[in-house]
This record gives sequence, structure tokens and C-alpha cells, in this order.
Amino acid sequence: MKAVVLQGPGEFRLLEAAPPGEPGEGQALVRVRRIGICGTDLHAFDGSQPFLDYPRILGHELGVEVVAVGENALGLRPGDACVVEPYFSCGHCIACRRGKTNCCTDMQVLGVHMDGGMQEYILLPASSLLKSATLTFEQLALVETLSIGAHALAQAGLQPQEPILVVGAGPIGMSIIASARAAGHEVSVLEPNPIRVEFCRRHLGVRTFVDPCAEPISGLKAALGGDLPTAIFDATGNRRSMMSTFKYAAHGAKLVFVGFSFGEISFDNPEFHRRELTLIGSRNATRADLRRCISLLEQGKIDTAPWITHRLTLEQLPGAFPRLLDPASGVIKALVAA
Repeated sequence: MKAVVLQGPGEFRLLEAAPPGEPGEGQALVRVRRIGICGTDLHAFDGSQPFLDYPRILGHELGVEVVAVGENALGLRPGDACVVEPYFSCGHCIACRRGKTNCCTDMQVLGVHMDGGMQEYILLPASSLLKSATLTFEQLALVETLSIGAHALAQAGLQPQEPILVVGAGPIGMSIIASARAAGHEVSVLEPNPIRVEFCRRHLGVRTFVDPCAEPISGLKAALGGDLPTAIFDATGNRRSMMSTFKYAAHGAKLVFVGFSFGEISFDNPEFHRRELTLIGSRNATRADLRRCISLLEQGKIDTAPWITHRLTLEQLPGAFPRLLDPASGVIKALVAA
């Protein structure tokens, strides 16, 4: 079978690999149909992903088809179309015992800590598959991205009609916006890229944008009737941006860091206390978040068709991948057909 292996930073190779064996008890053999390219893959390619060892088969945003199942495969059957839950937790650490499997102390992520889906077939635990009778493989491959935003929204515990600000409108920022809009929230967006601004306006129903190069605080107050937002989601992974969010926050606001950056984040402690801010981290997603996003797609409350701007095959991937790093390519979301 074909597989694309990242041998080291900047070095993809298309190989012929041995196919997986037959599924054992509690396992399913799946045909990988679509693979979403995300920031984790881009960072692995440029050498800035610290949790990954080379060589590695990337790919954790997957739409797959069940080919064969072992015993106790949780009702899965050949032909089922599924999303892969790519986070493998230990089940017994303090986080897992409290239901926070998304931040397990021994988290293993498909395509990062273990080989992922940039191959034609892969053997997986049946428990990692969530099926849908109606979604396409392209929709299924975007569920994991959407679930990151759904989890961040759940972390914030929003009240109805809270003024929300999303900082950074890349795919993760867009996933936050999509979940927020599906829940009936109005969202302001702070994003310098005009292509992403226009995408959010046309396809995500965003009406309020703040120019980060002008006076963001004045812009926010003008948009919100003199107030500042009470929930801010930073999806940039940029230290300077993350530190700036403290200035944008209303008294009593919540700040949710969805993207992450290396190094320390600092803020003014007296101002943090004066405003009684709450700082929240958001990592990965839970099975409940994935199910919620499958339901939203099945109900037509989120339309992912406009998100897919680039389509590749496994054969094209090694040569085409470097272009996905170029902002001029206009990529929103790239999908690979295996």
C-alpha cells in the first residue's frame, strides 16, 4: 500500500509499505479516504513540532471507511463511514478519572506520537471510530478541526448573548466561530489577513471585524456599545497576540488560549486582579465534542464545503506540500485523498 512518510523536516517520501494485518479483538481495519492538513502537520514539516519524532507518518484529521472488524468491534460493520478520534488516553490518570481525557498525562496523538493516516489503510481500536450514516468523507475529515473549536467553547461556559472575540481566523479560529454561530452567539473577529476576513464574512456570518493594526480597544468598544468582550478566544499561537488579549478583556471576562506558543506568557498582575479575569487553557477535544460536531454537520448547521480550498492525492503530497506553507497560496483547508 502507499504511504507518505515524513523522514525529517522538509523531507516527505512516498513509499510502498506493508499493509496492516487482520483486525484483532476490539479493532477495525479502515481505508483512509480523506486526510485534513492542519497546523500540526505544517509544524512537523518545518521542524517546529516538539512532540514528534522522525520518521513519522502524519495525519490525524481523518474520514475513513471500515473494511474489516474483529470481535467486539462495538457495532461497526464493513462499509461504515467514520471519523477517527485521534487522541489515545491512558484511562486511569487524574485527568482521565475526572473525564478530561483530552489532557491525559500520557496523551498519545495519532500522527504525532504514533503513525497516522497518510497511508491507504490503518488498523485502529474500534473505540476510536465514530460513524455517520449521512456525512461525506470530506465532511468527516473536518470533524476533528471543528471539535477543537467546540471544546474551546465548552471550556468557556458561555452565557447567552455574551460578547465574544475570536483572535486569529485560521482554521482553528474558524472552528470556534462556527460553533459559536451555531449556538446563536454574535462574534467579533480580530484578524489582519483580508482573505480570512472575507471568508468569515461570506461563509461564517461574521459582521464585526477589528483591525489589529489600528486601535483594537477603540474598535472593540465601538462595536460593542462602549464595552469590551467578556469571552476572548486566542487561536493564534502567537505570544505577542496572547499577551495582548488581557488588554481587550472586560472586567470579569474569560480568556481562552486555544493556540499555544513556546516560552512564557506574561501579563500585568494588578490589572489581572483588578478585572478579576479567568484564564483558561483548551487542549484537543473530547468524544462528546466530536459527537456534537458530527450532529451539527448532519443537521446542516455548519457548512464545511467552502473551507476546502486545496485538494491533493497521496502521490501529489510530497511535491505540493511546501506550497501549503505559503500564505500567498490562499489555503484555508487542504484535504488529501488516499
